[in-house]
Amino acid sequence: MELQDVLRVAGVGLVIALLHVFFEQTGKKEFSFFLFFIAYLYMTAELIRFLRLFFDEIALFLRWLTAS
Repeated sequence: MELQDVLRVAGVGLVIALLHVFFEQTGKKEFSFFLFFIAYLYMTAELIRFLRLFFDEIALFLRWLTAS
């Protein structure tokens, strides 16, 4: 995981938060709900990708330990 990945997720989260507030203030609660739902799916997909990278690094470390 690099800084670029973290900044991308933070940027998307910030934009989603601003759009959520905008839709709540304008009375479009259904848009706000669907925006939240799509953002939740995106963050879940990113979390799964980060976890896969994490477990790949753990597996690589364990292979290094057993090779020594």
